[in-house]
Amino acid sequence: MALTFKIRDFFRPRKDIVKEVGIKEGFQVLDYGCGSGSYVKAVVELIGKSGKLYALDVNPTAIEMIKQIALKNHFTNVESILTDCNTGLPDNSIDVALIYDVLHDLTEPQRVMKELYRVLKPDGTLSLSDHHLQESEIISKLTKNELFDLSRKGQKTYSFLKTKHPAQTT
Repeated sequence: MALTFKIRDFFRPRKDIVKEVGIKEGFQVLDYGCGSGSYVKAVVELIGKSGKLYALDVNPTAIEMIKQIALKNHFTNVESILTDCNTGLPDNSIDVALIYDVLHDLTEPQRVMKELYRVLKPDGTLSLSDHHLQESEIISKLTKNELFDLSRKGQKTYSFLKTKHPAQTT
């Protein structure tokens, strides 16, 4: 699988995808369902030393891969989180949450959306891409509980902003 990702990343560099999101230096970023860490280097390059990347996955092997990437590249601002949903992060602490090629695989997507809503800052962005789903499915799943509104459709990602309906998070 790692070879497949290397080939994919050669033809579709992860940097091109995360650039579309508008990540800036100093941002706090959550990579929800980080997998083997395809986006780690690209995100760390954008957030700089003053930012922080939280790489979250349910798979212990994926978390170990993240730790190895951080160690090998001397990334001191990457923290891994092993969980299926609850991030343990403070409310309103994340500037950008990435959820790439994960939505189709979630058993409880609305539970995850509530957690992402909770941790995103009021003006934070949820960036989503999932080549397993049609555009209408993506938009429906994200806007269904009125937690997020589509703000922009890019070439490779969809950007969603938090709605102003905090009562919907309970």
